[in-house]
Amino acid sequence: MNNQREKLGSRLGFILLSAGCAIGLGNVWKFPWLVGENGGAFFVLIYLLFLVAMGIPIMTMEFAVGRAAQKSPARMYHAVTPEKKGWRIHGYASVVGIVMLMMFYTMVAGWMLYYFVETIKGTFVPLNAEEIGGVFGGLVGSWDTMTIYMAIVTIGCFAILSIGLQKGLERVTKYMMLALLAIMVFLAVYNIAQPGGVEGLKFYLVPNVESFMADPINVIVSAMNQSFFTLSIGIGSMAIFGSYINRDRALFGEALNVAILDTFVALTAGLIIFPACFSFGIQPDAGPNLIFVTLPNVFNQMGPVVGRVVGAFFFLFLSFAAISTVLAVFEAIIACFSDMLGWTRKKACVLCCIIMLVLAMPCILGFNVLSNVNLMGVPGKNIMDFEDFIVSNCLLPLGSLVFVLYCTWSKKGWGWKNFTEEANAGKGLKVPSWLFGYCKYVLPVIIVFLFLFGIYGIFFAG
Repeated sequence: MNNQREKLGSRLGFILLSAGCAIGLGNVWKFPWLVGENGGAFFVLIYLLFLVAMGIPIMTMEFAVGRAAQKSPARMYHAVTPEKKGWRIHGYASVVGIVMLMMFYTMVAGWMLYYFVETIKGTFVPLNAEEIGGVFGGLVGSWDTMTIYMAIVTIGCFAILSIGLQKGLERVTKYMMLALLAIMVFLAVYNIAQPGGVEGLKFYLVPNVESFMADPINVIVSAMNQSFFTLSIGIGSMAIFGSYINRDRALFGEALNVAILDTFVALTAGLIIFPACFSFGIQPDAGPNLIFVTLPNVFNQMGPVVGRVVGAFFFLFLSFAAISTVLAVFEAIIACFSDMLGWTRKKACVLCCIIMLVLAMPCILGFNVLSNVNLMGVPGKNIMDFEDFIVSNCLLPLGSLVFVLYCTWSKKGWGWKNFTEEANAGKGLKVPSWLFGYCKYVLPVIIVFLFLFGIYGIFFAG
């Protein structure tokens, strides 16, 4: 049996790849409008608190299991604790999770690419506010347009991955992530410098007690949920990158670095959006429409040339954020199928590409041809909502719970001793011993609360 495994070429590559997986539309789309809907700075502070309390410990565990196994999520439990077969169910569930995530995420990445292309073409320049709002409706109503852009994302990403881990994925992600960060800094500086930009900063960064006290429970739970889901932990997408690195760096510090980069992107997205909203008198609590309706209107008000340039950079940045996640998760899918079926990388890329092109279609058709299909039994929910519910509300929290239990249960799981020996190998920040009690008794309670509250919010609230 061949035990050789591809490795990443550098520590920077590992950090940028892991951050690329974590950094996605949750950071640059969902985070800003959640901040806007939940009163600004208090939401940000609570988000940061729970990011440290939950995200970093769980990410460290996922990295550690992956590095110890040197296998994909589908085979990680086989390698680490071969005698304890019950945990393997989560390995297979992880495969389902990452595949289902890409069934709708590739479509959304296609949306961002579409808006980038249309902004470059100047499509939004002659349109009024109502007509700009109709562009998104026209997009989701056109299954063929969405299919084309989804296919461009899917085929392009698998083509990059087929080149290899270092020459394909690592090299492209490095350049793309560095470009993403540069574009974000440019947009943030530009928007803050505009008249009214400082007011947007105040809304974003200065805590407002009155807005927090209006609905403190909802603000806290929303921030807790966002901090939990932003790092893409629980379905093995981080474990795969743990399997690609050696033992010269301790993993707690690496998880902290990834979380810092992920948080930088989320916070900088707010520095881009809120100054722009306040500069042009746009309400910051526009919700999900903030990206597809509100901001194109903002760019139009900047003028036909400046607005077109700034808008193009903005949607290019969104496209990079989405595609970085697609690349990272596709890599996990390829690794799983290669481990399970013994496929070569190139064969796995071709077959997985075909599979993902087919599996993405129900979500696309759910906005038009199959818009009457409701798999959740909740009014207004389509096929994408169902797929997102399975991944975000079920597999991510429950998968994270499995990682926590696996790394803290000594008799039935891997155990704290084995976990910390793996996580603390190498230079860098170590897992402190006092975290054991918190991870074993407190963290599972928080995760179960989030899971149950999420189910309640969808099926029983309101």
